[in-house]
Amino acid sequence: MPVEPTAGWPGLRGLRVLDLSRLLPGGFATLMLADLGADVIKIESPNGGDYGRAVDPDAFAALNRNKRSVVLDLREAAGRETLLRLVERSDAVVESHRPGVLESMELGYQQLRAANRRIVLCSITGYGQTGPYAGRPGHDLNFLALAGFFAVPHRVDAIVDRVGVRVADMAGAMYAALATSVAVSSARLSGEGQHLDVSLHEAAAAWSGALAPPLKESRSPTDSPLVTGDNDVFLLADGRRIAFATFEDKFWLTFRLSLAREFPVLADGRYDCRADRTRAKREVRALLEEVFAQRDLAWWSTALSELDLPWAPVYETSAEVFADEHVAARGLVGTLPGSATERPRQQVRFPVLFGSGLHSLRGAAPGHGDHTAEVLAELNL
Repeated sequence: MPVEPTAGWPGLRGLRVLDLSRLLPGGFATLMLADLGADVIKIESPNGGDYGRAVDPDAFAALNRNKRSVVLDLREAAGRETLLRLVERSDAVVESHRPGVLESMELGYQQLRAANRRIVLCSITGYGQTGPYAGRPGHDLNFLALAGFFAVPHRVDAIVDRVGVRVADMAGAMYAALATSVAVSSARLSGEGQHLDVSLHEAAAAWSGALAPPLKESRSPTDSPLVTGDNDVFLLADGRRIAFATFEDKFWLTFRLSLAREFPVLADGRYDCRADRTRAKREVRALLEEVFAQRDLAWWSTALSELDLPWAPVYETSAEVFADEHVAARGLVGTLPGSATERPRQQVRFPVLFGSGLHSLRGAAPGHGDHTAEVLAELNL
């Protein structure tokens, strides 16, 4: 049976999603729906299924909790027929093939709609279903590069570099989950489904778009007023790093006046106004580098916390993240139960606390085809 929410409110219970996607974007989109109570049925091929199983079992486990796995060979007519029978009793299909692949398998939107007029097909691709780049292969880094992610500066002297988190994949997944929920709600009212065209490139552009266009006329991206010398990461005496951000004048004044005796270079009041600090961003950055390099993390942790300033230690390992006292107090990380094939794992819960309750760490990621017989029996197939 579907893994049900443990709280006393319905959430997305009653919404059935067929997940034909693989790897991160589709997996994360349907994870959010599953966490919120949807019955997500992962459709996998007979030859090993989602290759995320072999590439990174821990990531696969995190992306596929609370789902069920059904094995169907969509290369065969019988597998396609069974999928269409499942579509008859489902609300949405999520897929991440290149444009045209489903049509070539006779499983495009028109075929799905013929089986169920209310079906919502959410197609997640790199560049969308149309346009000159639609058929291109791509990964997260490519989408970010094209979307303006590297055009939004963040430091006074450094080029914008990539981060480890797959930002385009995750952003696209969030838009896909939201759009699917809205489209299903609409279909239930109107009786008509629709095809959702989700582009990971466009999702990344939407995230960077508010910041990149205003820079078009700038001589240098670092001219942006959002690039400042007092909002950055700084190296400490013990080799650790902290993130420090005194964007508002009140925080800068508290920092400077409270620590000027300890660090005489802070006695200079020329940068007490935001506009002055922004104009002198390189000088401010150099000043703070000099100050922070004189003490270790333990010293700065005490000093900055007592002054109630915006700062945080830079955690370089997941062990540090999981051990943080605030993370523990909020119950952000919990243990996902194991199964016959999966060991218990620490995972991050759904990151919203619902007043009515939600226990998202309910069911382990399914084994390959664990629920084939169960699902087909439920639907009398």
